[in-house]
Amino acid sequence: MATKSRFLKEYIKAIRDGNAAVFAGAGLSRPSGFVDWKELLRPLAEEIGLNIDDEHDLTLVAQYVRNKAGNRGVINKSIMEAFNRDVDLNDNVRVLTRLPIETYWTTNYDRLIEDGLREANRNADVKMESEQLSNTKRDRDAVVYKMHGDMEHPAKAVLTKDDYVKYDTSYPLFREVLKGDLVSKTFLFIGFSFEDPNLDYVLNQTRRLLGENIRNHYCIMKAVKKGVLSDEEFGYKKAQQELREADLSRQGIQIVYVDDWSEITDILREIEKAVNASSVFISGSAEFYEGDWTKEKAEELAYKLSNQLIKQGYRVTSGFGLGIGSSVINGALDEINRNKYNHVDEHLCLRPFPQNIVDPDERAKKWKKYREEILSNNGIAVFIFGNKKDSKGNKVEANGCWQEYQIAKQKDCLIIPIGSTGNVAEKILEDLKLDKDLYCYIEDSVDILEKEKDVNKIIETVLKIANKRRIVE
Repeated sequence: MATKSRFLKEYIKAIRDGNAAVFAGAGLSRPSGFVDWKELLRPLAEEIGLNIDDEHDLTLVAQYVRNKAGNRGVINKSIMEAFNRDVDLNDNVRVLTRLPIETYWTTNYDRLIEDGLREANRNADVKMESEQLSNTKRDRDAVVYKMHGDMEHPAKAVLTKDDYVKYDTSYPLFREVLKGDLVSKTFLFIGFSFEDPNLDYVLNQTRRLLGENIRNHYCIMKAVKKGVLSDEEFGYKKAQQELREADLSRQGIQIVYVDDWSEITDILREIEKAVNASSVFISGSAEFYEGDWTKEKAEELAYKLSNQLIKQGYRVTSGFGLGIGSSVINGALDEINRNKYNHVDEHLCLRPFPQNIVDPDERAKKWKKYREEILSNNGIAVFIFGNKKDSKGNKVEANGCWQEYQIAKQKDCLIIPIGSTGNVAEKILEDLKLDKDLYCYIEDSVDILEKEKDVNKIIETVLKIANKRRIVE
């Protein structure tokens, strides 16, 4: 058994390192209205005189159904009717497909993972045939391995005893690819019962090859509770749970227990929040410089801010704000080129706003959506300055900066306004003081954010606040 804190620490690290994977079972799809394996077979089993609740080998039940019918027609029809329909994505699918995970395995026939990736604007490379394994989709963001087939091709779906016996012939290399991923990646098994013969075979083969050097993987399961159970029933189910836990641990899978299935969503959101907390959006613009904040000093702040964030392991996103965008980029690039093996994309994301949109309403609409996309992938937003020229050349507040603040609040970002730079940043700091939940993060640093003009002290404070959201490490 793994504690929740240990699981979060190791899985979040795997995501940040690019070594995380997901294995989704029917439980992930159930909240969207899809049936699991047992419920798919229930009416078919009744037709041949079996009670599915009394059966332990569901592959054999499916085989009996096929044998009785003389062909797969009735099974294929059931798969099409059960899964080929429109349903809403559930929260767990949405969070999992928003995370920067590149590898998804599933035994499900539905397309919720593909739909979730599409909604998150991620390009999925779906593998459901062995011939597809040697091809790589251009500009892919994630690979989805559907090792038991897809609802659009029910005749090829893996379900009966024969299907499993012939799996290596029908789907050559799928087990080998999965073994490779189990060796090199940290998996989260979600919605999975571990009754699938294919997975059991692969896990045992991996353990046989690696012995005690197997990698740790994780699975979220609901703990047995006394509730209305008799003492005898509770004791039996508790013993079952402990035996399963020991067996899965032998195969390298550590169980994280929850008291209620709804806790899974909270855990996934906690993972997303922590992962996004490694990405910082620097918002602001400056066309006017006043008092202690000369143009040179403003550029120094922007440069050192991004430079030190990169040095501390953060990923910086810039919208190329007027007056500070170049300094943000230069500061980041200098640190990346010095110590990050020139892996620019891993540490710096440039999101200049779309230009040449003549219609002002259309521009406002597109820019708002653009800002929402940016802040969806950043857990921290730092605000500096925030002024611009109006059509007459006069200084005004940068309304885009204020809009980014409003969106950051909606996205539950950690907001760090450097109010001493004035303008919208100062306005944001004053507004945060009225929000008890948001203000608590910066309360012990508010004097520095509000008054300090020393660049190094400001950056030290920003890093201290930002690290609160990364405390899980």
